[in-house]
Parts: sequence; structure tokens; C-alpha cells
Amino acid sequence: MAFLAMTMLFNGYILKTAESKIMSLAGKSVGIIDLTFGFDPQRTLQMVQDYGDSARAYYARTEVTTDVAYPIIYTLLFGIILSLLYRNTSYGWLNTVPFACLVFDLLENVNIVILLTSFPQQSTTVAILCETFKLLKWLSFAVVILIVLFGLGARLTGRLKASSQW
Repeated sequence: MAFLAMTMLFNGYILKTAESKIMSLAGKSVGIIDLTFGFDPQRTLQMVQDYGDSARAYYARTEVTTDVAYPIIYTLLFGIILSLLYRNTSYGWLNTVPFACLVFDLLENVNIVILLTSFPQQSTTVAILCETFKLLKWLSFAVVILIVLFGLGARLTGRLKASSQW
């Protein structure tokens, strides 16, 4: 319950407040690199440029503080949910899948910080790495959601049975 509450706090207040401050410091609605979809390194480089010095500095601080804690919290939340859904089954190992999201999210954050703090130098290679890890983060997150939904459906229909392997 605590991880659910913390995830809701991050989504509903902490991250929204950080995004608003970044946009305010930038003086325009640029968006947040973490929340973009697709694979577009040039867009990421343009966003870094559009933030301006103050927004870049604040965003970098947010990435190494708030956006380190948040992936850990949501990873643990999903790990617990999957542990509960798949307990006493041969699929208990599925509770480790959210750790892929954590790894890719943190690697994305490292590359975002590099882009933000090395400006005005812009590295297409770092932007490509950032976009790659971001894409892998979203894909792994989608897999986790599908596994949760499948587990819920299987539990509700009684198709997920306890295994004697445990």
C-alpha cells in the first residue's frame, strides 16, 4: 500500500510540479524528454536547447534526485503486484520483469543528465542512447502492464492455478 501511495504522490504531485517548474524556467512548453514517445534523437537535442540554462540545471537536478527515487518505487510496486498475482505458480519469476524498466529508466536518466549538463555541446550519440533506453523503458513498461493485466484476468477467471513446483 505504501508503494502505491508513493507512486500516486509522484505521479500526481511531485513529477507534475517538477514539469511545471521546468516549463516555467524555460519560458515555454517544451515538454519533458522522459515522457516523449518514439525514437527521435534530433527532437531530444532540440528540447535540450529549448530549455535554457535555468531549466536545464533544474531538470538535471530533478533527474539525479526525484527521477532516481521514482523508478525504484514503481519497480517495487509492480514487483509486489506481480508477486501477489503469480504467487504459488510456476510464473513467480515474472516479478523480476519490472527491474528491466528500472534499468532502462536509470540509463535513460544518465543520458538525459549528460545532455543537459554538457550543453552547448550536443552529442548525437548520447541522444541516440537516450532515445534507445527511453524506447526500451516504454516497451518493458508495456510488457509489465500486459503481464499484470493477464495475471488479473487469469486470477479472476480461475485460470491461474497454484503449482506444485514451489
